[in-house]
Amino acid sequence: MEILSFSVEGKFAHFRKFHGNNTAMSYSLPPRTTITGLLAALLGEPREAYHAEFQHDKLKIGIRVETEVKKSFHRLNFLKVVGKEDFSGQKGRIQTPFEVVTGNKLQEDMVRYRIYLAAGEPPETYERLKKALLSGTQHYHLSLGIAAFSAFINRVTLSTGTLRQANNEWVEIHSACNSEQVQEIDFPEEAYLKFSFVEEELLPADFIGGDKGREVYRMNRILFATRPMPLRVKLSGSYAELPLADGTTENIQFLEYAAVLAQQH
Repeated sequence: MEILSFSVEGKFAHFRKFHGNNTAMSYSLPPRTTITGLLAALLGEPREAYHAEFQHDKLKIGIRVETEVKKSFHRLNFLKVVGKEDFSGQKGRIQTPFEVVTGNKLQEDMVRYRIYLAAGEPPETYERLKKALLSGTQHYHLSLGIAAFSAFINRVTLSTGTLRQANNEWVEIHSACNSEQVQEIDFPEEAYLKFSFVEEELLPADFIGGDKGREVYRMNRILFATRPMPLRVKLSGSYAELPLADGTTENIQFLEYAAVLAQQH
């Protein structure tokens, strides 16, 4: 199967957790809905007009962490807005906690993710992205979650992957993997790594689009490493084996939805 991959990176990232109205907590990696927003910006899609086009059946998406990431809370000095007349700042300011994703060493490191794309049905969305990425075409500003956290794309690669099927077998998976298909994790023996680099999250996957706009439609439940290293898991499910330029291979999974939260029609 043909797989298009690229790296997206920036100094800071913030992917707000969808279930929090009064907090600014962040996921460690972008949910599928954030990735589709970035891809839509790349293509120049009108705001809120692309959700149905980028759903699971039309575009396959995988992701991995390429640099070690960490999260920390900071205080932002926001305007205190109670009514519509308060945007002038007359009510003063209020300090709001805000979680930011960064590299391990703030002064030196970037936040970088590897995104993997494959065609769904119909393949038109994938083909448009392929043309734009390979030609370096970009319509709108790209960001890692919020507009202030600028991002840029590099290392665009077109590969031929081999689809494999695991039947409760031990496999090293380099990307985020689908939790429901993982039976067991083989943790490293090193004390500083054991249990400290794996996260599991329930992430928004698809928006309904159309009249319902950004209403969450599907969710992904995934396991992933916050360090640039594979997870050795006992897997029951399909994965793609990709050749790398140095002669090695990496194994990746595309995100599959784990739950449906709303009716599309």
